[in-house]
Amino acid sequence: MLSVTLRVGEDGLAKYVLEELQQCAAGLAHEVVVAERDTDLFLQARRAERLTLAAEMQWQLLPGRSCTRPEYSLGAQLEPAYAIFGDSFDWSASADDLFVTVSNGMGEGIDAALLTNLAVNALRNARRAGLGLSDQAYLADQAIYGQYGGSRFTSTLLLRFHLPTGDVEIIDAGSPRVWRVRAGVVEAIELEAQMPLGMFEDTDYVPQHFGVEPGTACSSSATASTTRCHPAARSTACARWPGRSPPHVCCRHPRCPGRCCRNCWAIGAPARRRTTPW
Repeated sequence: MLSVTLRVGEDGLAKYVLEELQQCAAGLAHEVVVAERDTDLFLQARRAERLTLAAEMQWQLLPGRSCTRPEYSLGAQLEPAYAIFGDSFDWSASADDLFVTVSNGMGEGIDAALLTNLAVNALRNARRAGLGLSDQAYLADQAIYGQYGGSRFTSTLLLRFHLPTGDVEIIDAGSPRVWRVRAGVVEAIELEAQMPLGMFEDTDYVPQHFGVEPGTACSSSATASTTRCHPAARSTACARWPGRSPPHVCCRHPRCPGRCCRNCWAIGAPARRRTTPW
């Protein structure tokens, strides 16, 4: 984190000073990202303790922590950060589309990390081939089933935001939840629950649609909180708007890592409110 202290006069901070600071911060951030390809120094500085091997694999799989364009602001996080299981997220943007996936591979440790790596890379391979959302889900499903024969599977949420129109194409493969925040009201998006990726052979996935408008925010959580917590615990959307988020109850189960999992993403149009990583 870079901190700058300035003396501000009665007229406040001059606009050109703020613009220069923003340019310096952006330039430094780009330099750090480029430098991370050649050194572990910045990664080590960000860590308070050693990651498990599974967590190391999962963190290296991520696309980033945030992404901002004039049309949207996107952020995500994995928690507990140092001992995660099969949870992951991914995104990719083009001129007209934003693709987002939230995944939760079943199991724990290396087995879960390997399963999620296969799922994420299968989805990326299909997406980079120019395939639609249904075909992306189908090919990832076949890749996982071909490797595990149905004994292991991945719950995945696939979304495509069409930026010019605000239309959202979505596939619920394994019943992750999505919440939409619009005009200060949180509402759950009702989706048709379809089979998780890799559970059965030759599964067809049918997309559904809903819309977003400027100022709308969407949030989702991986289902790890329900697999690692007692069934009585309630899963949560991590859109942290005070008093409006769906309630979350930690199960206090002996195997719960202490803080129920908040492996999630949030996207919002910055016209009214900017969504940031929590």
